Amino acid sequence: MKRTNIYLDEAQSAALEQIARTQGISRAELIRQLIDRSVGASAAADLEADLAAIRDSFGTARGEDVSFGRGSDERAQHLDRMGEL
Repeated sequence: MKRTNIYLDEAQSAALEQIARTQGISRAELIRQLIDRSVGASAAADLEADLAAIRDSFGTARGEDVSFGRGSDERAQHLDRMGEL
């Protein structure tokens, strides 16, 4: 582990202290967890959650009227066929 010093204003310091106390962890541990959530492991977890939501939603419009109100150009025909799947 590497030691890092940062400057916080009074409100930031007090908020971190209160949250750390509530969670029963040190302020340093709380800061490490917050950093991990914003730049580390959670990015991969967020991506996996997004991909799972996309996979789970596939086919939910099956049987629904998904007309797109376009003319009958090639793209509209393709979208209509995709809506029928």
